[in-house]
Amino acid sequence: MLWAGRKTNERAPAAWSERLLLPLCIVGAVTATVLVAPNTQGAKGCPSGMASILGRYCIDRYEASMDVISSKGKRLRTHSPYFSPSPDQLVRARSRRNVVPQAYLTQEEATIACESAGKRLCTDEEWVTACKGRQPTQYPYGDKHIAGRCNDAGESSLLRVFGKLPDAELYHIDRMNDPRLNRLPKTVAKTGAYKRCRNSFGLYDMVCNLHEWTANRGGTFRGGYYLDTHINGEGCGYLTTGHNTKYSDYSIGFRCCSRPGGEPLPKKLRSPIPAGSPRALDFERKKRERARKRAARKAR
Repeated sequence: MLWAGRKTNERAPAAWSERLLLPLCIVGAVTATVLVAPNTQGAKGCPSGMASILGRYCIDRYEASMDVISSKGKRLRTHSPYFSPSPDQLVRARSRRNVVPQAYLTQEEATIACESAGKRLCTDEEWVTACKGRQPTQYPYGDKHIAGRCNDAGESSLLRVFGKLPDAELYHIDRMNDPRLNRLPKTVAKTGAYKRCRNSFGLYDMVCNLHEWTANRGGTFRGGYYLDTHINGEGCGYLTTGHNTKYSDYSIGFRCCSRPGGEPLPKKLRSPIPAGSPRALDFERKKRERARKRAARKAR
């Protein structure tokens, strides 16, 4: 696996000093059975949990969490925000307060989670317009950064979990997706926990907490996260383009957009990680490794 050194602003990686690996996984899409879940209407014709942006489109009020759903679209349980979707799961995005938002997923997986909810990923223009508020400002709350207003002064969980290692080891893709990283204090916060990190559209955590994927086909995430909202731009102008749509790590989440009334629901559900894809094969590899480790512990 190749390791990429620190990038410039145009090609900058996700984490705070970040020198990250580009993943080799490729996520495809397969079809399953018909989705029949309806949209519940929210403010000004927007689906529930969304806000209207100048009457033109809707956007999630909170960074997305996910539900695991059945082949018919029925909610089964909440998906753990500390793990990527697995090959045998179908997932759906939700916008809700007071939950840990979903990280550890690729742009392609976020796209499918939004589609399953009758939504879509936001375009870059939509995301920035929504972030800046009704009277556009650099940050959701004004033109100058205010310390403590949002969750943007956390501590490095990579260093706390793995200690000081050579960069090629510390920023290895497996470590960047370790589920322990966002479980530590001073990392990701629950949605809406920073009550003053809110803009005039009623959107929370647009700049802080987790980076957020947009629909850019080249791979773009915005807004910064709990360790950094400055390296790749200020406030709503924060922009990272250094990774493709198949990349994931602990710092990147998403939120969905839609037209007023919601997007057409897909005729068939798509698995975010289809069988036989490199991402699925990687899941199987890690599963075998965990099994070997359990067997070794039992044999002691």
